[in-house]
Amino acid sequence: MLTMVKAMSSKKSLKIKDIVGPIQYRLALAGGWIDQPFVSKHNSSAFGSMVVAAVEPEFRFMDRSGIGGSTRSIALKLWGSEMPKVEPMKLVQQLYEVENKEKSEPSGSQDMIGVVYQGINRLDYDYSYEGGYFPKHIESNNDSKTIKWLESNLYILPISPRPAGYNPLGRQNLVPEWVTRLGQSGKDCFTAILNHDLKGLGASMNECMKCWHILLPDIFEHSTLSADLLSLLQYYQENYAGAMYSGCGGGYLFVVSDRQVPGAFHVKIKAGGK
Repeated sequence: MLTMVKAMSSKKSLKIKDIVGPIQYRLALAGGWIDQPFVSKHNSSAFGSMVVAAVEPEFRFMDRSGIGGSTRSIALKLWGSEMPKVEPMKLVQQLYEVENKEKSEPSGSQDMIGVVYQGINRLDYDYSYEGGYFPKHIESNNDSKTIKWLESNLYILPISPRPAGYNPLGRQNLVPEWVTRLGQSGKDCFTAILNHDLKGLGASMNECMKCWHILLPDIFEHSTLSADLLSLLQYYQENYAGAMYSGCGGGYLFVVSDRQVPGAFHVKIKAGGK
């Protein structure tokens, strides 16, 4: 009995970060895919943007759900409980190299930036800069009021992880007009967050989803997907300020709302310096 009590006492002393690791997760908001050179090279604008936000690891997110989980796992193996105290972009580049070694379809650098940079960040991608693999500029915001506003108005609804055999890159319609609109949705998203503009934030997410559907339709419609992603998306976009998926094939649904969304939850944004 005494041994059991000691074991229970030991378990109670654990913190969630002891189990899931202390490194942040990341949310990718409007503009996603503009970080991929095969997309950004079709952009007719000077640059395109997307937004990522760092998230405190208060619970374990689902795998294969567009939260940067695989990148985060590599970061935990590389650095353990504490990231090296060096210039953040050096960590991003190191992480990018390790994760994408010998990959035919490399993940975009927004995954690595989201795991390294704190706060809310606008990533500006220009294909003429480093081939579009890394952003030409990162605009970071760690304002406490802005972070609290986003935390309060962004709801997260679990849908389903990407299934085995799923690939969003089968059909590609990389029309320059829509690539430009995609990059603009990221700019609009960041501006709306800074202005605490609920309607503007929702509109930028809705626009991003329109772009995804045109550019890479298999994001939503693929033989391996069991959930009706487009109908779900339409419902939440019509009944709330806006909505978008966390990544390809579902994952989580981000809903912008000033009222409770049934079944959804909030996250805590990790703020501070870079």
